[in-house]
Amino acid sequence: MIKNPVPWPNGKKCAVAITFDMDSDSILHLDYPDDAQNMVNTFSWLQYDQVAIPRILDIFKKYNLKQTFFVPAWCIEKYPKTVELILEDGHEIAQHGYLHEHPNKLTKEEEHYWLQRSINVIEEFTGKKPIGSRAPSYKFSKYSAELLAKEGIIYDSSLMGDDVPYILKTEQGNVIELPTDISMDDWPHNTHNAELGKVMPIKSPKEAMEIYLSHFDAMWEYGGLWVSVWHPFVTGRLPRAMTIPKMIEYMMDKGDVWFATLEEIALHIQKCIDNGIYKPRVDKLPYYNGRIPEMRPPY
Repeated sequence: MIKNPVPWPNGKKCAVAITFDMDSDSILHLDYPDDAQNMVNTFSWLQYDQVAIPRILDIFKKYNLKQTFFVPAWCIEKYPKTVELILEDGHEIAQHGYLHEHPNKLTKEEEHYWLQRSINVIEEFTGKKPIGSRAPSYKFSKYSAELLAKEGIIYDSSLMGDDVPYILKTEQGNVIELPTDISMDDWPHNTHNAELGKVMPIKSPKEAMEIYLSHFDAMWEYGGLWVSVWHPFVTGRLPRAMTIPKMIEYMMDKGDVWFATLEEIALHIQKCIDNGIYKPRVDKLPYYNGRIPEMRPPY
């Protein structure tokens, strides 16, 4: 089913990264800069990050897991004490834009500016330059891979083109893609906010977890990579958070699972490539520059 399964460390069957995007109210100010001040209910909903993150950290600590948090740099500046809790427990902080801006809505120069600004904030706050990135709202542009490579970012986790890591090849160098899938995001299952125009039918925690675990069982069976894209103010809500320990225990009981940060996974993939024991698929970016010939006038 997977033609080139990854040789995971110590013969593990699959790799698992329970990643979270700590967006907080950055998304509110980005999309509603003038109205955000009066959207108090939505602000309170997003502020649940302050309750959920300590809860999530306690769960990770119980199982001795180190995982990856993608944090817009503005959130680091706005909520430093919360981000300090993440760092104190030894988790990875990765790049997720400055104010959750959408790269594919920017010029190349604008995207590069915000990327550099975000990297600088993370490096100054953590003492370490981030090596990973996730495009806010998955809005990866045709320039993103090139700019990430130029800035020394080793991996990205925004795209959905495979079940195993693959390579994004650009003129500036390569980026390792650690793919996920939209069904591994908690927004389609659990978010309902009329002010933001997000009105998905809310699944029960059990229903959402069944989807996540169906992905896990498949990745475990065939040697794939399982990456969640969860948000503290969504999956960190009490009834949903209660399912996380049960999920972790299910995975642990199944056995031969490598729980790792995305940084650890990316470095392992690079080592396997360098040693010639893993040959990932390569995508050359950008896929297209402008319209395809068939769509150029005259039609």
